[in-house]
Amino acid sequence: MSSQATLNSQVRFADYFVVCGLDLSSGLELDVISGESQQSCSPIERSYKCKVLAHFPENLPWNPFDHQSVCMLSLPHGLRFRTQKQNLESEFHSFIITKEDGARCYGFSLVFFEEVSDKKLCSAMQTLQAMHLTELSSSRHSGRMRAFNTDNTRSLPRHFKLSTPLSKAAQSYYDSAKDTLYSSKSLSLICQLPFVHAANKFLSGLYQYSLSSGELSLESYVYNILHQVPLPLPGRCLTFNCFDELLLLQRPGNIAELPFFDFSLRAFFELLGVDIAIQLFTCLLLEHQVLLYSSVYQRLMLVAECSSILLFPFSWPHVYVPILPSSLQHFLDAPVPFVMGLHQSATSHPCASVDNQAICHVDIDNKRIHLPEELPPFPQRSDFIGEILEVMQRYGVEPDKCRPAGDRRGGGLRRKLSWSQESESGLVCVENSFMSSSLTGFLPSPTAGVMGMSRSDSESNSLMVLDCQGSPQEQYAAELRFNNAIREVFLNRFVHIFSAYEHFVIHPNQDMEQWLNCRESMQNFDKATFLSDQPEQQLPFLSRFIETQMFATLIDQKILSAWQPIEPSLRVFDKRIKLLRTRYGDSLVRTPCYEPCTTITDSELLLEKRLSGADTMAPIPSEICSNSSNRVPSGLFPVLNRDALNKEPSHRSRRRSSGQWRERSIHSAETTPTSEVAPSFAEPVQNQAPVLNKTAKQPKITDMSPAVIAQTNWSFVEKLLKDCKVKTKRMLVEKMGSEAVELGHAEPSIMGVEENTLVASLCDLLERVWSHGLHKKQGKSALWSHLLSFQELEECSDTSKPISPNFLTPDLSSMALEREEPTSGGSHSGRSSARSSRSSSRRQSPERRDRSIHEATLRPLPVSLTFDMRNVLAMTDIKTHIGYARAWVRLALEKKLLSKHLRTLLMDSSLLKTLYKRYAFLRCDDEKEQFLYHLLTLNAVDYYCYTNTYTNTKLPYRIVIFPSRKSPLTTANLWVSVTGTLGETSQIAVPHGFLEFVFHHKNLGLLTSMRVGHDNYGASPKFLVEHIVARNEVTGHTFKFPCGKWLGRGMDDGSIERLLVGEMVPRHVDSDELIESCMTPPRCRSPSIPRRSVDPKLSTPDMQQMLGETVNSIVKHFLRPRRSQDKGGLTQLLCGEGGLVPCLEQTFLLGFKSARLFGRNLYLWDFFARVRDQFEISLVDSSNSSCLEEEQEAAAAVMRLYCRLVEGIETQGEDLGKEGKLQLLICLAARDHLLHRMIPHIAATRACAEMFDENSFLRDASLCSFLTLILESLDEFDFILENSLTKGLQL
Repeated sequence: MSSQATLNSQVRFADYFVVCGLDLSSGLELDVISGESQQSCSPIERSYKCKVLAHFPENLPWNPFDHQSVCMLSLPHGLRFRTQKQNLESEFHSFIITKEDGARCYGFSLVFFEEVSDKKLCSAMQTLQAMHLTELSSSRHSGRMRAFNTDNTRSLPRHFKLSTPLSKAAQSYYDSAKDTLYSSKSLSLICQLPFVHAANKFLSGLYQYSLSSGELSLESYVYNILHQVPLPLPGRCLTFNCFDELLLLQRPGNIAELPFFDFSLRAFFELLGVDIAIQLFTCLLLEHQVLLYSSVYQRLMLVAECSSILLFPFSWPHVYVPILPSSLQHFLDAPVPFVMGLHQSATSHPCASVDNQAICHVDIDNKRIHLPEELPPFPQRSDFIGEILEVMQRYGVEPDKCRPAGDRRGGGLRRKLSWSQESESGLVCVENSFMSSSLTGFLPSPTAGVMGMSRSDSESNSLMVLDCQGSPQEQYAAELRFNNAIREVFLNRFVHIFSAYEHFVIHPNQDMEQWLNCRESMQNFDKATFLSDQPEQQLPFLSRFIETQMFATLIDQKILSAWQPIEPSLRVFDKRIKLLRTRYGDSLVRTPCYEPCTTITDSELLLEKRLSGADTMAPIPSEICSNSSNRVPSGLFPVLNRDALNKEPSHRSRRRSSGQWRERSIHSAETTPTSEVAPSFAEPVQNQAPVLNKTAKQPKITDMSPAVIAQTNWSFVEKLLKDCKVKTKRMLVEKMGSEAVELGHAEPSIMGVEENTLVASLCDLLERVWSHGLHKKQGKSALWSHLLSFQELEECSDTSKPISPNFLTPDLSSMALEREEPTSGGSHSGRSSARSSRSSSRRQSPERRDRSIHEATLRPLPVSLTFDMRNVLAMTDIKTHIGYARAWVRLALEKKLLSKHLRTLLMDSSLLKTLYKRYAFLRCDDEKEQFLYHLLTLNAVDYYCYTNTYTNTKLPYRIVIFPSRKSPLTTANLWVSVTGTLGETSQIAVPHGFLEFVFHHKNLGLLTSMRVGHDNYGASPKFLVEHIVARNEVTGHTFKFPCGKWLGRGMDDGSIERLLVGEMVPRHVDSDELIESCMTPPRCRSPSIPRRSVDPKLSTPDMQQMLGETVNSIVKHFLRPRRSQDKGGLTQLLCGEGGLVPCLEQTFLLGFKSARLFGRNLYLWDFFARVRDQFEISLVDSSNSSCLEEEQEAAAAVMRLYCRLVEGIETQGEDLGKEGKLQLLICLAARDHLLHRMIPHIAATRACAEMFDENSFLRDASLCSFLTLILESLDEFDFILENSLTKGLQL
């Protein structure tokens, strides 16, 4: 496109004026691709091909005239005929023409009906009518006549009697002798910008003027709108005379203003309601296929445009056809996201083949929506809707009108939002279904009145002005204010959600051409790190939204802004984010609290300035036809003078010379600011050049005076230090929970902030600290750049040292461990000799090998800044420097090493001098010490911000088995299965002959339990395990699993599989201390030592208190907020030290007669198995009884469930010992709410009297009652147990 063409495209308000309709020279031609059955309807109801009768000017180089598109969209239903018996009112609608290069121009069409004066055409229509009647008569024998008679007709003449004027058949009958024939015609404007209000006013006024007499010719008004009414300057307002009414044209111009938009958001919300509008908005954001239905064309365009503009700063990148002509309905089969609008009379056939589960269907006329399955809610949806309703009330829109029709009486929206019926295919039907409505084009509804868009003050107007008082200009201004407020609210949501999106953009390290060539194969956004910073409740929506094309397009625009001018939409978005940080400061704490919009007033000031007075006024229409005389209205729109309208104005060249502001394209010309008004986000002209110029820099601090420099830096350093103090205190308060409020350290209002958002806010603060006073910024993360520089220096200084596997990343460490496997269980004293003779280690003597296995050990992890860096660099789901920095901070914080690592980093003064200026925060010694002290206070609480955030990361785990000195070897094949808060492993085989090994698995979270067992293989399978230690090799979390029991048939309770409950080892316990404790048996249990029935130190009251404390701990666990509950904590409360299982075991052992004269001692499980046998006998006896009382029925139900439970444990727990079976019984009974119910029935059995003393809990009535009552308090809670506890047993 030439520069001259570009210049002209920005001057004109309208590019073309078009007239479409009936071409008498070519006659009638059926529109065979209109998508409707033409033969089954009468000739007057059929659709015929229309043509462009005239368009002015002939052609424009910047916008070539598209005959087919303009004709198809000006008359979407084709050429239609009507009689005086039908609705003849004019209708206005807008449309969009999308060119091959993606550029759009807007069209506005006024469709009206004018009388057909051509006698030949009337005679032809009469002939077609007669042929149609003849065809119906001749087809009576084929059954079509029987279908026709269903309309209460007896014969064709009676069927078309005019005595029933409301019948459709009577209206469609044409008698040339009695009826007047009318044909449709359209007047259209083609514009570059969507000035809907002005276009509607002009076309309606021109049509009305053509029906009346006037001094000026029609050509004068058309010429005026084409050549004499220019576009207003960006940021300015212009008025022009439109049939004795002054119309206002305005365009935003400030660099931070929202783009121009002229459709009515008031009408949009009143048509759909706020709830449906937000659901449609969510479907668009997630790029679902969206199908709009309405009987009014302008409603389709209005809803499509309004819902699309609310996506700003994002834009819909897929197929966009707000009005789908009948001839293009095959587009519905496109397997891509789309937004399409279908006229209601055209939806019978195409929608039947559409998969309703994947498409969002919106019935605009009936205010109903059918949503796709599994649609996540928009973040903070209820608060968002509340803010929209509040804005509506403020601007005079009744909120009740904006709610769904079925929701005004307080009923909530169902999934399909009150669709009254659903067809078998899943499409929603409303009474006779909006799919099967009339196919008569513009025919009005008999009950709803005229449904056309014709009246200038009707609801279908381009801007619906309801409830507004004053002149038309004041009403239009009120609509613009409301539009501005609603759009600001929607943009504010995106600004808060993506306020830190720049941190996660992956900028390429090649030039633009190379990047564009390999764009499809590159990742440009660190999704994992971004999601790790977001509140948990927003993840379902955000995880899907960042995968959409519209989000990827915005990120691409951000990357391209480094090489070319920034996109206007992105520039506005970035300005708003900058404004947010300016208003709240970079110390803004991210919270899940809803933040309402605060920029409405500022943006409205710019709008009010433009609306307060027009800057220019366009020339009024003047006569251009020299031979024109006073017009005499004929009822027909006349043929316009082509020569007069195609003549260029004589002063065009002078206007161009004075219009230097028009040199930018029409889409980017909206950047000129309004200079007289300066709200908080507005910038004067002279301050905008640095924003648009990539090479421009902000004023340097060295340009200021020394006093100003000192004061500026001192204030900034103080602010950073204060922010650090506030953040660390807030993080501590949040971890302390309600206890902090009771101690007076916080207000209850700040509680409930997610730990994740607070840690993310701390990461932001660290980035600000490390960014202050840099000589030269490298990459997005100043902290990570500093760490990389430190790592490089460390590696250079340690080149002479051998590399230890402990200092390698997990993957490299595992490779080194595989080479050392033969001696990995050896002692420290023998490690060096084993390493030197690694090749012959497998040929060691049995004695040497036994010693190395017996002396199992656990090497300490390095406490090194670079070690943590290598672990972070091994994470494959992080792509950016900012992501690595945040992962490193989270890891160091979880390991309680953040302050220590940062102190180590900052001790290298030479590196600091190289990277930072003298006034930098990191070179202020006193402030730096206070900063590190505040971070040190975070060690007072436990954070799991790394473990709980990077749940998909594959981590290495080290397992060390400590056997007893009595049985250091086994011939059986050992295995372990580990369970954590985030998952569990399958059975992992222990390498034969080794008791220390490393396995890699997806993040398991905090380890809670472990099952260990073997296959009882070999001559000596028995194995006595004292402890097992599991350690996360990245976070350093070490878990100790006490055992102290045998694995082997015939040993102890005969178990070859045991459940071990873990306890986290405090970080202050070093490896030597841990090893020493693990080599000591937790409790001595051997066949050669008699079992003690119960600890003699515990008296009956002590047991009651112990049991009460245990139950109380479980109750407290369930009463905590759900977000702080976890299955791992429940496992510890049930089976850990002091848990419910060991407490009940101690309780049952009191008075238990376990010793026998002959044979092995009895276990508690032997007693419960005998109880099962006696219950089965009782159930047989009760089944023989004809009638049982209610209590007996309840007792039988408990006994029956108990028997099934014990039987299932015996069947599926073959490898478990008797103690393991008792543990499983207690856990399953608690889960199934059977625990307190079975105690009285167990106490009443004969086995209880035989196997317990009278002072036991089961024999003593008061103690038994106490036990039943205290266990009953657990009945109201639902126990969700780990699979490691239940072994998958479901009853």
